[in-house]
Amino acid sequence: MHVPDGFINAPTSAATGVIAAGAVAVSLRGARRELDERTAPLAGLVAAFIFAVQMLNFPVAAGTSGHLLGGALAAILVGPFTGILCVSVVLLMQGILFADGGLTALGVNITDMAIVTVVVAYALFRGLVKLLPRTRRSVTAASFAAALISVPASALVFTLLYAIGGTTDVSIGKVATAMVGVHLLIGIGEAAITALTVGAVIAVRPDLVYGARGLTQKLKLRVNGELVDAPGTGPAPGTVAARASHRGVWAAGLVTSLVLAGFVSFYASADPDGLEKVATDHGIDKKAEEHATADSPLADYGVRDVDDARLSGGLAGVIGVGVTVAAGTGVFWAVRRRRSDDTSPSETTSTASTSSTSSTTGV
Repeated sequence: MHVPDGFINAPTSAATGVIAAGAVAVSLRGARRELDERTAPLAGLVAAFIFAVQMLNFPVAAGTSGHLLGGALAAILVGPFTGILCVSVVLLMQGILFADGGLTALGVNITDMAIVTVVVAYALFRGLVKLLPRTRRSVTAASFAAALISVPASALVFTLLYAIGGTTDVSIGKVATAMVGVHLLIGIGEAAITALTVGAVIAVRPDLVYGARGLTQKLKLRVNGELVDAPGTGPAPGTVAARASHRGVWAAGLVTSLVLAGFVSFYASADPDGLEKVATDHGIDKKAEEHATADSPLADYGVRDVDDARLSGGLAGVIGVGVTVAAGTGVFWAVRRRRSDDTSPSETTSTASTSSTSSTTGV
């Protein structure tokens, strides 16, 4: 659902740019509370994984494909503020390096694919986990439902933006019906990918799933046919065992992302995605503009001057994963470090003084 340049007029694009910039600024502050020893190393990996899986278009209807948006997955794994930043990093890398999603439409894409999907998915997810039993299956089921609804919600917001600032005169009712209809089907794929990924991480390290925090003490795992309490938090953060475990999860996730982007992506559906199909069928693309970085060496997810299509696409995917994980990790470590810097010496002294006073009073 990457919106290209020319679909939305300049004033609306500028307005969404302001919204996106404000949301990113708020998310940078909010992510300081979400990122810790467990999530900071994984946040960049989540961005890279989303980049890789977005290359895997899957067929949803005759002549139409879909791909992961990733907002629900990111929000549940690393938190809603960090999730918005994850998807925004992916969209920025795709727009600059791969000519996917217009640069003037970057605000539209961040608003639609990052903000809307994260807010809708995480709100629904939190509501469901409060109602459902505290089990691994419940968290996975809530992830499925949240991801499923987030995709047509994003399609509906795009339709609203097009109604406000679309560059062609089309029937908004027909566009809305087509967009929501096809993205309901795409949402099923999104939900399956999200639930499988969240379920896999919970099975190994439930403490690494941000959306399950507060539930892990009572989270149940099925062992030999019986439900038993899952470990509360796994190895204590900061211990050698915890660091080794984090490295193992990180390495496994990175290898998976590289394989998906570098090899499996060659077998992705070549059909246009939901937005492209609706745009072609209803004339939305009449004023589409050539991408500003259309001459990029990696445009259209291929490496220029590499004639073998399989090798070209695979190399582009591997480069994309590498760049995304590097950019994402850099951003999230900087945010994490800023959080550490915000804990001033005066706060530490004050806390120590309060503890000392309380101890003396108790004597």
